[in-house]
Amino acid sequence: MSPFEPPPAAVRWLKKLEDSAALDGPVQALEPHVRTIFGSGTRGAVLRGDWLGHAVHPALTDVVLGSWTSATVLDLLGRGRWAEPAQALVGTGLVVVGPTAWTGWAEWSEAGPREKRVGVVHAVGNGVAIGLYAASWLARRRGAHGTGARLALLGATVAGGAGFLGGHLAVARKVGTRDPAYDA
Repeated sequence: MSPFEPPPAAVRWLKKLEDSAALDGPVQALEPHVRTIFGSGTRGAVLRGDWLGHAVHPALTDVVLGSWTSATVLDLLGRGRWAEPAQALVGTGLVVVGPTAWTGWAEWSEAGPREKRVGVVHAVGNGVAIGLYAASWLARRRGAHGTGARLALLGATVAGGAGFLGGHLAVARKVGTRDPAYDA
């Protein structure tokens, strides 16, 4: 891309999100609580992956999103034949999503202001996706597998958008624990 071409629309949108002062209120309201619960002391170091020299959050997101994506594949290809395994996969994602969020909040507590703005939107999107997957699991439990599959598909759409923001934080903004040896 030439320096005279405008950046892609997604880049322009993300820059606006990073610069949105409207997100400063939620960031400031959350920051002391998140730092206390997830970001400080030994708990924060463990959740960030300081002990490993690498962020733990990406590995856990792979378990959650992999489980949920696999459930959607079973729903779409199986058309009800694999309802029980799909429900188990949705449940697996729901079990792992708590620790995944905790590691994300620990990373967020160390991020800069523009990254925290994007992180809040990322967290809200993930919260909506979690709600949709929880509703999917409950619908499936009641025997409404078609409704559960539709809710999971909607959850996958929302999780994809939230994941895009998480990818931006990890790749473009380099939010995430890493050992200083990687900087050499």
